[in-house]
Amino acid sequence: MIPPLYAVERGAGPKTIVFLHGFGGCRDDWREVTSTLASGARTLAYDLPGHGLSLDFPEGGTAKTAARAVLADLAARKIGRVHLVGHSMGGAAAVLMALAEPEKTASLTLLAPGGFGTEINGPLLRRHAAAVDRNEIRACLAAMSGPQNPPSERIVDVHGDMRARPGQLQKLIEIAAAMTRDDRQGVIPRERLETLTMPVMVVWGSDDAVLPFTQADGLPTHFHLHHVMEAGHMLVEEAPGLVAEIVRHNMKRRSSPLRPKFAAAAN
Repeated sequence: MIPPLYAVERGAGPKTIVFLHGFGGCRDDWREVTSTLASGARTLAYDLPGHGLSLDFPEGGTAKTAARAVLADLAARKIGRVHLVGHSMGGAAAVLMALAEPEKTASLTLLAPGGFGTEINGPLLRRHAAAVDRNEIRACLAAMSGPQNPPSERIVDVHGDMRARPGQLQKLIEIAAAMTRDDRQGVIPRERLETLTMPVMVVWGSDDAVLPFTQADGLPTHFHLHHVMEAGHMLVEEAPGLVAEIVRHNMKRRSSPLRPKFAAAAN
C-alpha cells in the first residue's frame, strides 16, 4: 500500500490554495504565508515525496513524482480546482500539475521555479543536502538567501528537525545528486508553457544564487513577472508578506485565451 502524502491544512473558504516547497524544505516553510492567507481560504501545505513526513513515498524526489502524487492526493480528498503555489523544485512540480490537469488549476504562482533553464548551482545544493548540524544548515540557507535576509532560527530548527529523522539525510543526498547531474537541470519546454491559460505569476529574487533570475527571460507574454530586488532564492522565508500578497493578487486575475497555434499542443 502506497503511504499517503502528508499535508497541513489550515483555514476555510470557497477557494483552496496548495503550497509546494523547494528541495530540502517541508510544509513548515510556508507557515508565515499560510497564516496570512488562511483567513479567507483553505490552504494545504505539502511535504513532497522524499521530504519530512512524506519521506517514505515511493520514488520520492523528482518534480514529476511530486506532481503525480499531489494530483492523486487532491483527487482522493475530492478537491477540484486549486490555486497552486510552488517554490523552486515545487515550482516545477506545480507547472507539471498545471500541464497535466489545466482544468483543475485556477492560478499558478511560481517562486524561482525549477525547470526554466539548464543552469543550477549543483555544488551548493549538494552541500545543502548533506548538511547535518545547525551551523552548516544555517550557512547553506544563508548562501541561498539575499545578503540582507539571513535565515531565521525558526527555519534553521525546522530543517534541522526534519533531517534528524532516520533516512532523511541519505534521501536528500540522493535527490540532489540526481537533480544536479552534470550541474544541469531538466527544462520544461517553452512551447509547453505557452499552453497554460490560467493566471501565471513568476517571482524571482535578483540575487538568486541557486537559479539565476535570467531564466525568466523569454517567458510567454501572458505570464506576469515580479523581480524582488536584493532577495535570494529563499523567497518564502525572505519575503513571506510579499509572497502572500502576490498569491492573493494572482488568484484574482483572469485566465488568458489560448492562442490558436497552440491549441493542438494542448490537446
